[in-house]
Amino acid sequence: MIRKIGRNDPCWCGSGRKYKACHQASDDRIALASSRGHIVPTRDIIKNEEQIAAIRESCKINIAVLDYIGEHIHEGMNTAEIDRIVYEMTTDMGGVPAPLHLEGYPYSVCTSVNDQVCHGFPSEHVILKEGDIINVDASTNLNGYFSDSSRMYCIGDVTPEKRRLVEVTKECVERGLAEVKPWGYLGDMGQAVHDHAFANGYTIVREIGGHGVGLKFHEEPWVGYNTKRGQEMLLVPGMIFTIEPMVNMGRVEIYVDPENDWEVYTEDGLPSAQWEIMVLVTRTGHEVLCW
Repeated sequence: MIRKIGRNDPCWCGSGRKYKACHQASDDRIALASSRGHIVPTRDIIKNEEQIAAIRESCKINIAVLDYIGEHIHEGMNTAEIDRIVYEMTTDMGGVPAPLHLEGYPYSVCTSVNDQVCHGFPSEHVILKEGDIINVDASTNLNGYFSDSSRMYCIGDVTPEKRRLVEVTKECVERGLAEVKPWGYLGDMGQAVHDHAFANGYTIVREIGGHGVGLKFHEEPWVGYNTKRGQEMLLVPGMIFTIEPMVNMGRVEIYVDPENDWEVYTEDGLPSAQWEIMVLVTRTGHEVLCW
Protein backbone atom coordinates (compact mmCIF):
# COMPACT_ATOMS: atom_id res chain seq x y z
CA MET A 1 0.00 0.00 0.00
CA ILE A 2 1.31 3.47 -0.95
CA ARG A 3 1.76 5.75 2.06
CA LYS A 4 -0.30 8.91 1.90
CA ILE A 5 1.90 11.95 1.37
CA GLY A 6 1.08 15.33 2.86
CA ARG A 7 1.01 18.37 0.60
CA ASN A 8 4.09 19.84 2.26
CA ASP A 9 6.03 16.55 2.50
CA PRO A 10 8.94 15.84 0.13
CA CYS A 11 7.67 14.36 -3.13
CA TRP A 12 7.93 10.60 -3.54
CA CYS A 13 9.93 11.03 -6.78
CA GLY A 14 13.09 12.14 -4.95
CA SER A 15 13.20 15.62 -6.47
CA GLY A 16 13.43 17.26 -3.04
CA ARG A 17 10.49 19.51 -3.83
CA LYS A 18 7.28 19.63 -1.82
CA TYR A 19 4.65 17.17 -2.99
CA LYS A 20 2.13 19.94 -3.77
CA ALA A 21 4.63 21.63 -6.10
CA CYS A 22 5.80 18.43 -7.76
CA HIS A 23 3.61 15.37 -8.40
CA GLN A 24 0.39 16.00 -6.48
CA ALA A 25 -1.59 17.37 -9.42
CA SER A 26 -0.31 14.57 -11.66
CA ASP A 27 -1.17 11.93 -9.06
CA ASP A 28 -4.70 13.33 -8.77
CA ARG A 29 -5.22 12.95 -12.53
CA ILE A 30 -3.79 9.43 -12.45
CA ALA A 31 -6.13 8.48 -9.59
CA LEU A 32 -9.11 9.86 -11.52
CA ALA A 33 -8.22 7.89 -14.65
CA SER A 34 -7.76 4.74 -12.58
CA SER A 35 -11.19 5.22 -10.96
CA ARG A 36 -12.67 5.30 -14.47
CA GLY A 37 -11.13 1.95 -15.34
CA HIS A 38 -8.08 3.06 -17.31
CA ILE A 39 -4.65 1.42 -17.07
CA VAL A 40 -2.30 3.82 -15.28
CA PRO A 41 1.48 3.79 -14.70
CA THR A 42 2.98 2.86 -11.37
CA ARG A 43 5.37 5.29 -9.73
CA ASP A 44 8.44 3.16 -10.42
CA ILE A 45 8.25 3.83 -14.18
CA ILE A 46 7.88 7.61 -13.82
CA LYS A 47 11.35 9.19 -13.97
CA ASN A 48 12.48 12.32 -12.16
CA GLU A 49 14.67 15.06 -13.65
CA GLU A 50 17.91 13.61 -12.28
CA GLN A 51 17.18 10.19 -13.74
CA ILE A 52 16.17 11.67 -17.10
CA ALA A 53 19.45 13.61 -17.26
CA ALA A 54 21.42 10.39 -16.69
CA ILE A 55 19.35 8.55 -19.30
CA ARG A 56 20.13 11.31 -21.81
CA GLU A 57 23.85 10.64 -21.32
CA SER A 58 23.29 6.96 -22.13
CA CYS A 59 21.36 8.01 -25.23
CA LYS A 60 24.30 10.08 -26.47
CA ILE A 61 26.37 6.90 -26.74
CA ASN A 62 23.63 4.98 -28.53
CA ILE A 63 23.08 7.78 -31.05
CA ALA A 64 26.81 8.12 -31.72
CA VAL A 65 27.15 4.38 -32.34
CA LEU A 66 24.29 4.29 -34.87
CA ASP A 67 25.56 7.47 -36.55
CA TYR A 68 28.94 5.79 -37.02
CA ILE A 69 27.36 2.61 -38.38
CA GLY A 70 25.36 4.69 -40.86
CA GLU A 71 28.55 6.33 -42.11
CA HIS A 72 30.52 3.10 -42.50
CA ILE A 73 28.09 0.28 -43.35
CA HIS A 74 28.67 -0.98 -46.89
CA GLU A 75 28.31 -3.80 -49.36
CA GLY A 76 30.75 -6.64 -48.59
CA MET A 77 30.79 -5.95 -44.87
CA ASN A 78 29.91 -8.87 -42.61
CA THR A 79 27.58 -8.28 -39.68
CA ALA A 80 30.15 -9.53 -37.14
CA GLU A 81 32.10 -6.38 -37.98
CA ILE A 82 29.06 -4.31 -36.96
CA ASP A 83 28.99 -6.16 -33.65
CA ARG A 84 32.68 -5.42 -33.08
CA ILE A 85 32.21 -1.71 -33.84
CA VAL A 86 29.25 -1.46 -31.46
CA TYR A 87 31.14 -3.17 -28.64
CA GLU A 88 34.31 -1.13 -29.05
CA MET A 89 32.58 2.24 -29.45
CA THR A 90 30.18 1.66 -26.56
CA THR A 91 32.89 0.55 -24.14
CA ASP A 92 35.33 3.26 -25.29
CA MET A 93 32.65 5.84 -24.37
CA GLY A 94 32.19 4.31 -20.91
CA GLY A 95 29.10 2.21 -21.52
CA VAL A 96 28.23 -1.46 -21.84
CA PRO A 97 26.19 -2.95 -24.70
CA ALA A 98 22.92 -3.77 -22.95
CA PRO A 99 22.04 -6.89 -25.01
CA LEU A 100 25.36 -8.64 -24.35
CA HIS A 101 24.68 -11.79 -22.27
CA LEU A 102 21.12 -10.66 -21.54
CA GLU A 103 19.13 -13.88 -21.05
CA GLY A 104 21.90 -15.66 -22.92
CA TYR A 105 22.03 -13.34 -25.94
CA PRO A 106 25.65 -13.67 -27.13
CA TYR A 107 26.22 -10.39 -28.99
CA SER A 108 26.41 -6.63 -28.46
CA VAL A 109 23.85 -5.72 -31.12
CA CYS A 110 21.07 -7.19 -33.26
CA THR A 111 21.54 -7.14 -37.04
CA SER A 112 18.38 -8.22 -38.87
CA VAL A 113 18.62 -8.54 -42.65
CA ASN A 114 15.75 -8.65 -45.16
CA ASP A 115 13.20 -11.21 -43.89
CA GLN A 116 14.64 -11.22 -40.37
CA VAL A 117 12.15 -9.36 -38.19
CA CYS A 118 14.41 -8.86 -35.16
CA HIS A 119 17.17 -10.35 -32.96
CA GLY A 120 19.35 -11.22 -35.94
CA PHE A 121 22.72 -12.70 -34.89
CA PRO A 122 25.81 -10.88 -36.17
CA SER A 123 27.98 -13.32 -38.12
CA GLU A 124 31.11 -13.46 -40.27
CA HIS A 125 29.02 -15.54 -42.65
CA VAL A 126 26.32 -12.89 -43.16
CA ILE A 127 27.87 -10.59 -45.76
CA LEU A 128 25.88 -7.56 -46.82
CA LYS A 129 25.17 -7.36 -50.53
CA GLU A 130 23.66 -4.76 -52.78
CA GLY A 131 19.89 -4.69 -52.42
CA ASP A 132 19.81 -5.76 -48.77
CA ILE A 133 17.98 -3.86 -46.07
CA ILE A 134 19.23 -4.23 -42.51
CA ASN A 135 18.04 -3.15 -39.10
CA VAL A 136 20.78 -2.42 -36.58
CA ASP A 137 19.37 -2.38 -33.04
CA ALA A 138 21.73 -0.98 -30.41
CA SER A 139 21.18 -0.53 -26.68
CA THR A 140 23.46 1.01 -24.06
CA ASN A 141 23.86 0.67 -20.30
CA LEU A 142 25.70 3.69 -18.87
CA ASN A 143 26.12 3.49 -15.09
CA GLY A 144 22.78 1.68 -14.76
CA TYR A 145 20.84 3.95 -17.12
CA PHE A 146 19.59 2.47 -20.38
CA SER A 147 18.99 3.66 -23.92
CA ASP A 148 17.63 1.77 -26.92
CA SER A 149 17.10 2.60 -30.59
CA SER A 150 17.45 1.10 -34.05
CA ARG A 151 17.71 2.26 -37.63
CA MET A 152 17.26 0.79 -41.08
CA TYR A 153 20.07 0.95 -43.64
CA CYS A 154 19.76 0.29 -47.36
CA ILE A 155 22.79 -1.36 -48.97
CA GLY A 156 23.46 0.09 -52.42
CA ASP A 157 20.55 0.13 -54.82
CA VAL A 158 17.53 -1.59 -53.28
CA THR A 159 14.31 -2.35 -55.09
CA PRO A 160 11.57 0.30 -55.00
CA GLU A 161 9.43 -2.17 -53.03
CA LYS A 162 12.02 -2.55 -50.27
CA ARG A 163 12.78 1.18 -50.15
CA ARG A 164 9.09 1.97 -49.82
CA LEU A 165 8.77 -0.50 -46.93
CA VAL A 166 11.67 1.19 -45.13
CA GLU A 167 10.24 4.66 -45.72
CA VAL A 168 6.67 3.81 -44.73
CA THR A 169 7.90 2.11 -41.54
CA LYS A 170 9.70 5.31 -40.58
CA GLU A 171 6.53 7.25 -41.34
CA CYS A 172 4.64 4.90 -39.01
CA VAL A 173 6.98 5.85 -36.17
CA GLU A 174 6.50 9.54 -36.96
CA ARG A 175 2.69 9.17 -37.03
CA GLY A 176 2.80 7.41 -33.69
CA LEU A 177 5.13 9.99 -32.17
CA ALA A 178 2.71 12.78 -33.07
CA GLU A 179 0.15 11.14 -30.76
CA VAL A 180 2.45 11.05 -27.71
CA LYS A 181 1.22 13.73 -25.32
CA PRO A 182 0.46 13.87 -21.59
CA TRP A 183 -2.93 12.50 -20.54
CA GLY A 184 -3.45 10.71 -23.81
CA TYR A 185 -3.18 6.94 -24.14
CA LEU A 186 -0.72 4.47 -25.60
CA GLY A 187 -3.54 3.25 -27.81
CA ASP A 188 -3.66 6.67 -29.50
CA MET A 189 -0.09 6.12 -30.65
CA GLY A 190 -0.66 2.45 -31.48
CA GLN A 191 -3.65 3.06 -33.70
CA ALA A 192 -1.85 5.82 -35.61
CA VAL A 193 1.03 3.42 -36.33
CA HIS A 194 -1.32 0.59 -37.27
CA ASP A 195 -3.53 2.65 -39.56
CA HIS A 196 -0.62 4.05 -41.58
CA ALA A 197 0.97 0.64 -42.09
CA PHE A 198 -2.27 -0.99 -43.17
CA ALA A 199 -3.21 1.94 -45.43
CA ASN A 200 0.00 1.20 -47.32
CA GLY A 201 -0.72 -2.51 -47.63
CA TYR A 202 1.54 -3.76 -44.84
CA THR A 203 1.03 -5.70 -41.61
CA ILE A 204 2.50 -5.15 -38.13
CA VAL A 205 3.91 -7.93 -35.98
CA ARG A 206 1.61 -8.59 -33.02
CA GLU A 207 3.76 -10.73 -30.73
CA ILE A 208 6.70 -8.32 -30.33
CA GLY A 209 6.46 -4.64 -29.44
CA GLY A 210 8.07 -1.74 -27.67
CA HIS A 211 8.65 -1.29 -23.96
CA GLY A 212 9.42 1.08 -21.17
CA VAL A 213 13.11 1.80 -20.70
CA GLY A 214 15.50 3.90 -18.66
CA LEU A 215 16.18 2.43 -15.24
CA LYS A 216 16.06 -1.07 -16.72
CA PHE A 217 16.56 -2.30 -20.26
CA HIS A 218 12.96 -3.52 -20.43
CA GLU A 219 10.28 -2.02 -18.19
CA GLU A 220 6.55 -1.62 -18.22
CA PRO A 221 4.56 -0.78 -20.23
CA TRP A 222 4.54 -3.23 -23.12
CA VAL A 223 3.90 -1.20 -26.26
CA GLY A 224 1.80 -2.72 -29.04
CA TYR A 225 0.68 -1.34 -32.39
CA ASN A 226 -2.56 -3.20 -32.97
CA THR A 227 -4.39 -1.08 -30.41
CA LYS A 228 -7.24 1.44 -30.29
CA ARG A 229 -7.47 5.10 -29.38
CA GLY A 230 -8.42 5.76 -25.77
CA GLN A 231 -7.11 2.37 -24.69
CA GLU A 232 -3.90 0.99 -23.14
CA MET A 233 -1.88 2.89 -20.51
CA LEU A 234 -2.41 6.53 -19.64
CA LEU A 235 0.53 8.69 -20.80
CA VAL A 236 1.99 10.61 -17.88
CA PRO A 237 4.91 13.08 -17.77
CA GLY A 238 8.11 11.24 -16.85
CA MET A 239 7.25 8.03 -18.71
CA ILE A 240 9.86 6.80 -21.20
CA PHE A 241 9.18 4.08 -23.77
CA THR A 242 10.15 2.93 -27.25
CA ILE A 243 8.16 3.17 -30.45
CA GLU A 244 9.44 0.34 -32.66
CA PRO A 245 6.86 -1.25 -34.96
CA MET A 246 8.03 -4.24 -36.98
CA VAL A 247 6.31 -3.83 -40.33
CA ASN A 248 6.04 -6.77 -42.73
CA MET A 249 5.74 -6.43 -46.49
CA GLY A 250 3.58 -9.53 -46.57
CA ARG A 251 1.64 -11.53 -44.02
CA VAL A 252 1.79 -10.89 -40.30
CA GLU A 253 2.94 -14.37 -39.27
CA ILE A 254 6.45 -14.85 -37.90
CA TYR A 255 8.53 -17.70 -36.50
CA VAL A 256 11.55 -18.03 -34.22
CA ASP A 257 14.63 -19.94 -35.37
CA PRO A 258 14.32 -23.30 -33.57
CA GLU A 259 18.09 -23.75 -33.40
CA ASN A 260 19.01 -20.62 -31.46
CA ASP A 261 15.57 -19.58 -30.11
CA TRP A 262 16.37 -15.91 -30.83
CA GLU A 263 16.25 -14.90 -34.48
CA VAL A 264 12.77 -13.99 -35.72
CA TYR A 265 11.74 -14.30 -39.38
CA THR A 266 8.67 -13.59 -41.49
CA GLU A 267 6.89 -16.83 -42.22
CA ASP A 268 6.35 -15.97 -45.90
CA GLY A 269 9.97 -14.94 -46.46
CA LEU A 270 9.11 -11.37 -47.47
CA PRO A 271 11.08 -8.44 -46.00
CA SER A 272 10.37 -6.75 -42.69
CA ALA A 273 11.48 -3.31 -41.49
CA GLN A 274 11.78 -1.60 -38.11
CA TRP A 275 12.79 1.82 -36.83
CA GLU A 276 13.03 2.38 -33.09
CA ILE A 277 13.03 5.62 -31.13
CA MET A 278 12.93 6.27 -27.40
CA VAL A 279 10.50 8.97 -26.26
CA LEU A 280 9.91 10.87 -23.02
CA VAL A 281 6.43 12.13 -22.17
CA THR A 282 6.79 15.74 -21.01
CA ARG A 283 4.36 18.17 -19.39
CA THR A 284 3.70 19.82 -22.76
CA GLY A 285 4.16 16.97 -25.25
CA HIS A 286 7.14 14.70 -25.83
CA GLU A 287 10.89 14.64 -26.33
CA VAL A 288 12.71 12.10 -28.49
CA LEU A 289 15.70 10.99 -26.40
CA CYS A 290 17.21 8.38 -28.69
CA TRP A 291 16.98 7.54 -32.38
